[in-house]
Amino acid sequence: MTSSLAIIGRPNVGKSSLFNKLVKKRSAIVTNLSGVTRDKNIGFARISNSNYLIIDTGGINDTGDKLSNDISEHAWDAAIESEIIYVVVDGSEDLTATDLDILSQVRKLNKKFFVIVNKTDKKTNSSVQEELQKKGYLNKFIISAEHSIGIDEIRKNIKEYITPQDASVNNDNLKIAIVGRPNSGKSTFLNSVAKENRAIVSDLPGTTIDSIETKVNYNDKEMTLIDTAGISRKYNKSGKVEYFSYIKTIDAINRSTLVLVFLDITSGLVDQDLRIINLAKLEGKPIIIVVNKIDLVKKSEEKKFFDDIKFRNPIFQNLNMVKISAKNNVGIDYLVKKAVTTFELASKKFTTRRLNNLIDKALDAVNVPSYGGREIKIKYVNFGGNFPTKLIIHSNFNNSKIPSNFRRYLTKFYEKELLLKGVDVQLFFKKSVNPFENKKNELSPRQKKKRKRHITYLKKKKK
Repeated sequence: MTSSLAIIGRPNVGKSSLFNKLVKKRSAIVTNLSGVTRDKNIGFARISNSNYLIIDTGGINDTGDKLSNDISEHAWDAAIESEIIYVVVDGSEDLTATDLDILSQVRKLNKKFFVIVNKTDKKTNSSVQEELQKKGYLNKFIISAEHSIGIDEIRKNIKEYITPQDASVNNDNLKIAIVGRPNSGKSTFLNSVAKENRAIVSDLPGTTIDSIETKVNYNDKEMTLIDTAGISRKYNKSGKVEYFSYIKTIDAINRSTLVLVFLDITSGLVDQDLRIINLAKLEGKPIIIVVNKIDLVKKSEEKKFFDDIKFRNPIFQNLNMVKISAKNNVGIDYLVKKAVTTFELASKKFTTRRLNNLIDKALDAVNVPSYGGREIKIKYVNFGGNFPTKLIIHSNFNNSKIPSNFRRYLTKFYEKELLLKGVDVQLFFKKSVNPFENKKNELSPRQKKKRKRHITYLKKKKK
């Protein structure tokens, strides 16, 4: 049993809204559609300078299909492992058979639990509170998570019943976002590295629709994995859930320090894969291309995949590519080692002396271009930061005046010389400021007298 709070209930009763209010982040997608939360979502509620572990779960129902059964099983696992349980019911409706079944099952667990009557801001004729009273469920809170009504009482309750813990334990800043098209094996990889069924895996595309953050220790290396929803080609036309999933994926990329882009070798390289890689590149994060499901193709089919003309796209230049089978645990060790190495490269800092020695070498090997009839002159280079690796080049022209081919040449040169394979290098040209520009040269009194004598002398000499 872990020192945590599990929030459970049937679909669309406001579990994720309550979770977001407690952790003070929009960590879980919230919409009026039923069944949006599918995997366990973990966060920390900060109360009186202490952190309390909160677990949001998918909606429990008895529709009978495999996906619903997996979601329900995950929710019950979270409830069993937690210190206390919150059973959320919809206060704007009467209790359903599913609500009563969940309450009955929780009572049999012999754990401390509370009933959270949510959505009480809606004016209805619901008799849910009277029903709970009649059936003996007296430990309850009347709230509206959406409007923050009753949340302070919930926080006091959490502080009373849960043992606090540190939310930042074993976090060495290696945070990996796992992105790609739907059904490319992202969740399978997460489960393989975490060595538990952390995310639901299904042959159906789109099983994961939220970003699931998991801290793992793999071969004595601490890291955080963020499993994201697959980005489909028509995410912006498929409905609210797909769009919100896309937004959460972008947020996961932004929060990460390294991105794994998963490609499905069985479906070939498609334009959507290139768009996803470009999304990660735009955020300036180090990237590793992961070619998954190699166990499902023959060598000839594998060769055909890598011979695709799309691999000649400049977007693949300077990117590491790793072949794995997440399902069969093939190549996982090598991929994790490569991720750690790439992260360490992306975290490196470089001295001004080294960068300047390299720029001299780069300029000696090429004809430096001109702009407006003036040759581009580079005075010195200094390091500007990580993620992406920024190099500030002090020149007689700013960014907009530098030819793109010259910028590409210098970028590739530094990537090669600094051994930054897989790391995004960005150059920023900064025009050096002339301290005397637009400044009138004022003569001192002594200089004025000397100037006057000199002019008088020249006039006399002409006569």
